[in-house]
Amino acid sequence: MEIIIRDGGPDDIPVILSMLDSCVEWLVEQGRPGQWGTKPLSESPNTVESVARYMDEGDVYIAEADGVPAATLTLTDSAGAYLSHLAPPGEPERYIHWLASDRRFKGHGLGSALLAHAAEETRRAGVSLLRVDCYAGDDGKLVRYYESQGFTRTEAFTGRDGWPGQVLARRV
Repeated sequence: MEIIIRDGGPDDIPVILSMLDSCVEWLVEQGRPGQWGTKPLSESPNTVESVARYMDEGDVYIAEADGVPAATLTLTDSAGAYLSHLAPPGEPERYIHWLASDRRFKGHGLGSALLAHAAEETRRAGVSLLRVDCYAGDDGKLVRYYESQGFTRTEAFTGRDGWPGQVLARRV
């Protein structure tokens, strides 16, 4: 399978939302609705607005598998407003938002390829800190995934409605 990473844009919003919906469906099938709930994220005005806003604020990347858009990641200069209660890092950073893949492509290394691309883009921008936050509930598998990609846990947090989160960082 050939993986190509390209820049994304506003025309990609529907495909990004479809990837997010695929993740929700997969998480529900796994018995793990705590991360993103049980309803398609494309039906959430807040999610649609978030995807568009981060696109305006940063850089969107789409990983294509044999020419098919299969995964996405957005890179901005800061964490989301929902983390404003945490201390800022005290240095320039790049921050990952909305890393997701169409679950039909699970296990093909698309997330790893996008994270490596994000690290390289961060380095190219002259920034040495790359951060991400994620769901830390259930079995903790998502936190361990990011750790396997070179990230280290920094701050745990509790989001809206008791949502357990974890911020992770990586030096690039």
